[in-house]
Amino acid sequence: MQIFKYILIGIALIGNGALSAAAQTLSDSPSAEAQHVRSGRPTLKTNAMMIGVGATNMLDTYLSPEKYRGVDIRFLSHTRREKDSTAWINQFQHEGNIAYADNRSGNGGEMAGGYTFRYSLLRKWNVSLWSHPLQLIAGGTAAANIGMIYNTRNGNNPANARLSLHIEPTVGFDYPIGRPSGKRGIAFRPGDNAHYPVVLHYEASAPLFGLMFSPNYGQSYYEIFNRGNYDHNCVPTTVGSTPSLRQMLTLDFRLAHTTWRIGYLGTIEQSHVNNLKTHIYTHSLMIGIVKRFRTQKQ
Repeated sequence: MQIFKYILIGIALIGNGALSAAAQTLSDSPSAEAQHVRSGRPTLKTNAMMIGVGATNMLDTYLSPEKYRGVDIRFLSHTRREKDSTAWINQFQHEGNIAYADNRSGNGGEMAGGYTFRYSLLRKWNVSLWSHPLQLIAGGTAAANIGMIYNTRNGNNPANARLSLHIEPTVGFDYPIGRPSGKRGIAFRPGDNAHYPVVLHYEASAPLFGLMFSPNYGQSYYEIFNRGNYDHNCVPTTVGSTPSLRQMLTLDFRLAHTTWRIGYLGTIEQSHVNNLKTHIYTHSLMIGIVKRFRTQKQ
């Protein structure tokens, strides 16, 4: 059971690093932002805080062979830290969700909740497309997830825990849309004179390999934790055993002196380990606000 402790310690260390990095940011006015860009090319932090509502489809054969459909509510903090002087982006995402779903007959339900932290190291390339700047990004993501599913009908094994750590290839792009203006709109890069009505963002990632916790078929949690009967409960995973995809398409626009972000977040999470199958399909409408900050070393 030592491996579970190492996974939890790893998740805690990743989250602590993200909080430490976030605590170093300082918010500046537009005039101060321009002054920083001219003087030292400091780090730009772009943070989007979004909430979303959507439909979910859940299956966990440890709890029930039935599929459950319902509503999912989630919160997402999406942060990028980058410099004009380098081609690398550090990206942090904190995502939490709760969901409730019913079975086909309507006589039983499942409740689910979870938290996922993602850290991405991304390489950016700036090119031109149709006389507009296009930023392509690609790299890797470390994703740590913890959560649970509770079945309201089960007596002996009513819940199943979710714990995983995955490495995910990540790709995406940023592209401004519309005729640029000198005053109104969104600057595609810090310090740019051109402002665009809308900026399009896309990002996709899929787990390549990792580790996940899973009880074995017919194994109870009493056997695992009270009696210490380990039975392949820490499972190495590959793209074959966890074929999953997460993608997000959003638009940034200015309204009432605020930058808004609206778009689609889709997740296809699947696993087939220890003779058990799980899936969670979610399609959500996301909306929130975007803020830019400057970081400055003391």
